[in-house]
Amino acid sequence: MPTVLITGASRGIGREFGHQYAEAGWRVIATCRDPQAAGLEDALAMDVASQLDVEDVASQLAGEPIDLLINNAGISAASGQAFGSFDYDDWERVLRVNTIAPIRIAEAFADNVAGSERKLMVFLSSILGSIAEGSGGSYTPYGTSKAALNAAMKGISGDLGARGITCISVHPGWVQTDMGGAGAAIDVRTSVSGLRQVIDGLGPGDNGHFFDYTGRVLPW
Repeated sequence: MPTVLITGASRGIGREFGHQYAEAGWRVIATCRDPQAAGLEDALAMDVASQLDVEDVASQLAGEPIDLLINNAGISAASGQAFGSFDYDDWERVLRVNTIAPIRIAEAFADNVAGSERKLMVFLSSILGSIAEGSGGSYTPYGTSKAALNAAMKGISGDLGARGITCISVHPGWVQTDMGGAGAAIDVRTSVSGLRQVIDGLGPGDNGHFFDYTGRVLPW
């Protein structure tokens, strides 16, 4: 039975990943900041921005193979931001959670993934993190956090690839979640089903690439 570890599994895309992989017969290790509040009794409590939390969960899972690590946890920037009125404290908060935390998670669980059969890491990014295709304006704080995540993923992909691990960034689409809003283009099930197809088809040659949920390779 393959194992998947999902961060930010309490809602939206993360929760749907948990449902779909459980239905497919995988062992699902779900993590979120407050499992009790989320109604996830079997989940592990982990704030991805907390070094102590990450170390604690990594200690609990030491020696356990993790076939697929999904770095899903993320936050949006405060609304109403634009040039001339950026909230820099909020911007730093977004960078800590969206950019630094996923790399912290990757380091903490690299041994688990390297010791598995499938050896996959997936980082939830966004088209807003594509410098070529993303937009600026009020999306600048969030977009830069995802552009930086892409750069960080690309930067560590060589080290991970040397250990047999394939890592990618993915754009899930504009999804009907708390973050994407009710008017978004696709529902959560469509997004996650597409992402799972992309993940299922990954090989070493895909290491360090950026895909959307349809499998399209995205420009940096």
